Amino acid sequence: MMKLVQNTERKVSLLRYVMSRNHVDHKDLARFAQEKVNLPKAKADEYRAQARRLREKLNGYLGEHPDFTLRKMLISGSLAKGTALRSLNDIDVACYVSGTNAPSDIPKLLEYLAEKLRKAFPNFSPDQVKPQTYSITISFRGSGLDVDIVPILYFGDENWYGDLISQDDGSFLKTSIPRHLEFAQKRKDAQPQHFTQVVRLIKFWAKKEKRERNGFRFKSFMIEMILAKLVDEGTDLSNYPEALQSFFTYIAMTGMRKEIIFSDYYPKSDVGIIQSPIKIIDPVNPENNVARLYNEHQADLIVDAALEAGDAIDAALTATTKQDTMYYWQKVFGSSFQM
Repeated sequence: MMKLVQNTERKVSLLRYVMSRNHVDHKDLARFAQEKVNLPKAKADEYRAQARRLREKLNGYLGEHPDFTLRKMLISGSLAKGTALRSLNDIDVACYVSGTNAPSDIPKLLEYLAEKLRKAFPNFSPDQVKPQTYSITISFRGSGLDVDIVPILYFGDENWYGDLISQDDGSFLKTSIPRHLEFAQKRKDAQPQHFTQVVRLIKFWAKKEKRERNGFRFKSFMIEMILAKLVDEGTDLSNYPEALQSFFTYIAMTGMRKEIIFSDYYPKSDVGIIQSPIKIIDPVNPENNVARLYNEHQADLIVDAALEAGDAIDAALTATTKQDTMYYWQKVFGSSFQM
């Protein structure tokens, strides 16, 4: 009798799982991503082309002025890595500046860089090249697109290491944009399409949580590093409901307190003692904890949000009606999730 009851329960559980997957499955999340989450390819190509023209103009100017203090421009951030959301309205571009000639005081450095950019791009009016708190904004009048130029003081390193102005607090951080892009590309190559797509889905969730949860913050680079850690450990991202659940489960199980360290460019022994509650170490700089500005409360808010999202996905995957399934997926992605 007991065996019959157990077999019946298994069949009911399996039936509910199959029925729920008929309501919302991987293909539905993929379609939602294309329609609501991802930056359309045509728009991404347009933005990249605009940034590329900016870089080519600088390269042309450098050819005519070899002593010019701007050395290199590289598209960085989400557009370069393929993780941009549909809501993207500006492009991050790293600008390497000869550190031996440029001022190290940040306001003076930004004004110095703005002046050099105006010389390199004389067709721009002065109001199109504006210093901000930690960057320079170049505004394109035709497209309405803004390009955020982030200066990096460069001293000739062959791997393009230099001192970047952190957009978090204005401190100088040692970094290499080419190595950051190479790091991301390695994970993209390990799981083509799926790594960047799952990053975008989680970033979309995080933006929704930031709107709805007071004090919530979870920057994109931290999301990418956690997902890169899962990829390195063999997590399969090809099924999006399961990939999302793996991400939220990792956060719930670690409480955002487990160290994340990569050994692509340095041995793990190079990382010193870290006092911050969240310990996610920059893959190109062992001295930079990318979560150094997060406190205990902010770490707990991320864990709470991840627990709720994980519970909602569990409920969605066992719901017996489409209405209930949609209700739980909307708890993860908001009302824009429609099927």
